[in-house]
Amino acid sequence: MKFAKALFASAAFAALATPALAVDVTIGVLNDRSGLYADLAGEGSVVATRMAIEDFDAEGKGINVEVLSADHQNKPDVGSNIARQWIDTENVDVIVDVPTSSVALAVNEVVREKDKIFLASGPATSDLTGKACSPNTIHWTYDTYSLANGTGKAMVQEGGDSWFFVTADYAFGHALERDTQAVVEEAGGKVLGNVRHPLSSSDFSSFLLQAQASGAKVIGLANAGGDTINSIKQAAEFGIVQAGQSLAGLLIFSTDVAALGLETAQGLVLTNAFFADRNEDTKAFSERFKERHGKNPTMVQAGVYSAVLHYLKGVEATGSDEAGKVMEWMKANPSNDPIFGEASVRKDGRHMHDMYLLKVKSPDAAQGEEDYFELLTTIPAEEAFRPIEDGECEMAKQ
Repeated sequence: MKFAKALFASAAFAALATPALAVDVTIGVLNDRSGLYADLAGEGSVVATRMAIEDFDAEGKGINVEVLSADHQNKPDVGSNIARQWIDTENVDVIVDVPTSSVALAVNEVVREKDKIFLASGPATSDLTGKACSPNTIHWTYDTYSLANGTGKAMVQEGGDSWFFVTADYAFGHALERDTQAVVEEAGGKVLGNVRHPLSSSDFSSFLLQAQASGAKVIGLANAGGDTINSIKQAAEFGIVQAGQSLAGLLIFSTDVAALGLETAQGLVLTNAFFADRNEDTKAFSERFKERHGKNPTMVQAGVYSAVLHYLKGVEATGSDEAGKVMEWMKANPSNDPIFGEASVRKDGRHMHDMYLLKVKSPDAAQGEEDYFELLTTIPAEEAFRPIEDGECEMAKQ
């Protein structure tokens, strides 16, 4: 009898200890894992995803999460095929990251067609909350408008009122050039010309010589990752900055600064959504990330963490992995995490948070390893991102 009572008590305790919620979720981390964007996203975004799952205690809350990852090779057809296969055969509920705007735009359409969720941390094109906006996509971390509005405006205000663009010849580069040109001209500057280069170029000499010959005060680098690193290194070899022109790295990541070294990168002005030394919360997160990945997170990787955390809160709150229910909750409730603090999601899918205008420190000013940035100013969210009425997003009109 005693044994039966003990057995009953044990079963009752187990029932109480078992989470009432039982939801299976599969997250697909899709990004560049072998090319010029692998350092800023790649495996680090998988690490960030797993950290978000653990910090949320998904298992303890009855949410069983599986994580898949794949390399889209910066090719839209590869990325869209992986997304379609994941959804059709692997039951993927949400795709995260996806640097390379042309790939992201393709994935955006697949996810919309299949009624799943896309949390875009890696891509830059502001079209994701503009003419290509989707009820299934949230553009989480940054975009070309915020980069242009930060770095472009600051350079013009400092006297850089004539520009020449060296632009990556695909959707991201075109959008970044377009948005920066609009900011430059609105601020009273002018654009003298541009030249476009293939993605993942190794030789920028002809492009930089055209920029140098233009006589523009500012050479705007509308590229990213390895292309930006190579552009800046080769500009230094040509003595472009020493001759009086300025370089505007319109999308610079902490990994780029690490690759360039402070001696070469010092003085670069950039706009970012995240940097490790912003406050005690970002420092603590970065230290934990570095223990796992060997270096501080980029803003893309930090954004993946933030987006996955908010998504899991939505799954818990709705008790469902149904895209419509979770997206409705994510837009109706503020996100809150160590990366961005309290933030929100607009009707057009734009995640609204502050951006930061930074300057790369000189080697003498750096206080230890990976101390790269001096904060010049904080750009409030409503100023950093494009006004919703200017984005041509049909959802914004509803």
